[in-house]
Amino acid sequence: MPVVLANGIEIAYDDRGSRTDPAILLIMGLGTQMIAWPEAFCDDLAIRGFRVIRFDNRDVGLSTKFDAPSLDLGAVLQRVMAGEKINPPYDLTDMAADTVGLMDRLAIKKAHIVGASMGGMIAQIVGDARSHDGDHASASRRQRPRVSGPARHENLQSDRQSGFSDAGRRIKN
Repeated sequence: MPVVLANGIEIAYDDRGSRTDPAILLIMGLGTQMIAWPEAFCDDLAIRGFRVIRFDNRDVGLSTKFDAPSLDLGAVLQRVMAGEKINPPYDLTDMAADTVGLMDRLAIKKAHIVGASMGGMIAQIVGDARSHDGDHASASRRQRPRVSGPARHENLQSDRQSGFSDAGRRIKN
């Protein structure tokens, strides 16, 4: 697997299809390597005319590992539910910045971004940040039905106040 330096870390990735085809970036969820995206699925997308890029998030697979104590996710969840502040070594905005850094290193200006589980959250942050940059990335925003008319405007205002926009803007800094 090739590796690039992006956002100050090494990111292992797989790239198939023609570099001139529209890009699809596949982001896997928590603790799961890129190889969880099935080979046949990736090959089928490439055959259909897409450049398919999948990669290992930080602390997963062949990408950079951080020297941090292993997390007991149950204990962390209990602390969060109790209102305690946690100080993780990185967060989703850092992982979204990794994704944008990989896109930059691979000279990808536009991409369809597909995420599984936590990868979907990362995809939303990237899509939001890239849209504010004037670049184009498509990513699903929410599991909410589309609404037309005046209610649509209210939902957009609600999305802007949810924190996704602010989190996305931090990627640019």
